[in-house]
Amino acid sequence: MKREIIKTLDGSTTIHLEEWNESYHSKHGAIQEAKHVFIKNGLSLFENNPVRIMEIGFGTGLNAFITFLESENKNQEIDYVGIEGYPVNADEVLAMNYVEELEALEFRNIFQEMHKSEWGKKIEISSRFSLTKRKQFFDEINDFEIFDLIYFDAFGYRVQPELWSTEIFQKMYNSLKPNGVLVTYAARGVVKRSMISVGFTVEKLAGPPGKREMFRAFKKV
Repeated sequence: MKREIIKTLDGSTTIHLEEWNESYHSKHGAIQEAKHVFIKNGLSLFENNPVRIMEIGFGTGLNAFITFLESENKNQEIDYVGIEGYPVNADEVLAMNYVEELEALEFRNIFQEMHKSEWGKKIEISSRFSLTKRKQFFDEINDFEIFDLIYFDAFGYRVQPELWSTEIFQKMYNSLKPNGVLVTYAARGVVKRSMISVGFTVEKLAGPPGKREMFRAFKKV
């Protein structure tokens, strides 16, 4: 499948899959989307507390890198697990301009280390931030009540509906601790119904630039 590096409307880059007409991030702004969906509406709920995060779709590492920057800014302990079935190649990683766009030049080596680190091995990125990358398909996830927060950033329902199935969301529900939270850019009715069917309480929030709505789901106890 042909892959192209493109610049989104906020100046940050992403990978575009021409055959699917699908990108790793919003064309309206990769960084804006990540900050709005995953930081503002996810991580911010756990401010001043240690948090364990699972990301569904590690991809270019943007969400992980922004979360690391938050841990630095707020002195927050974060244990981050990124799940990816098809890792991004080294040339594509080097083409991403996140370090510059986030004005985080002093952490360029951190972004590179995130991608160079061994799959399946937990590494200490800093005294506050640890990273484990798992090369794993989403239907292989069998964690149980480990995570406080899930960033659900899979490719869209239009191109991969199987990633938004009841079976996948059951795995997400099982993986969260009681009162855990899942956030995603998605806002389709079929996705909401799948979430509710496995036990999630779902709320609709204002979406990132270019998208009217998004979902946040809670594992209520």
